Amino acid sequence: MAKNEFKIFCWNVNGIRAIWKKDFQSWFQKAGPDILCLQETKIQPDQLSDEIKQLGGGWSEFFSAEKKGYSGVATFSKVPPIDVKSGFGNPYFDSEGRVLQTDFRDFTLYNVYFPNGGRGPERVKYKLDFYNELFFQVEKKRKKQKNIIVCGDFNTAHKEIDLARPKENEKNSGFLPEERAWLDTIINLGYLDIFREYNQKPDEYTYWDNVTRARERNAGWRIDYFFITKEMRKLVTNASIHQKIMGSDHCPIELDIKI
Repeated sequence: MAKNEFKIFCWNVNGIRAIWKKDFQSWFQKAGPDILCLQETKIQPDQLSDEIKQLGGGWSEFFSAEKKGYSGVATFSKVPPIDVKSGFGNPYFDSEGRVLQTDFRDFTLYNVYFPNGGRGPERVKYKLDFYNELFFQVEKKRKKQKNIIVCGDFNTAHKEIDLARPKENEKNSGFLPEERAWLDTIINLGYLDIFREYNQKPDEYTYWDNVTRARERNAGWRIDYFFITKEMRKLVTNASIHQKIMGSDHCPIELDIKI
């Protein structure tokens, strides 16, 4: 691969120690990501082995939730970033370990595990507050760096094409009007849901409920995204979903850029 091409992967692994036992390293070697963003790592700093931290032999950073076995994000890169920032500097959000910002020479990457609003109205509010805070921070960054990627598990399907059962889920978190409206807001700010620039087909999902064995029926949701600034569009060569990759209740998604 030429030095100016980057393969960026994003994956909610539903526990990094759990997926480590499911040929995760073999997948990593075959996929060959230059940058890998993981969500829901569910690991504390004192539980990190050198083997996990040194995946791929490159640079890594972890941001963990205060609560054990909950949330957490991790970013791995073959090229060390110029700068890295964990969280927002606000304990209200940062206690859940949901955001890693990495600055590279030509772009800034946000690895984000968005809150799930499924536990009631107060969590929906927390989720929307989180959206507000994140994009307030991202927009400030955008004044200095036009090339921005926001990736992760957004925990929201945007349009009816993005989930198998839209009518049945109109009143459920993950497809509530106010959650979907926030994705509209992001797009109106000048961010692109880059996968849909390449693929307008239905049945393209990234998450399936394990309890109901939804993956066997492909009764899923597309809730994992790469959003990029419109200024960065010219650098992107492809965006894809890897539905056949197992190991989690989510599958990996990929963004290819050339700089």
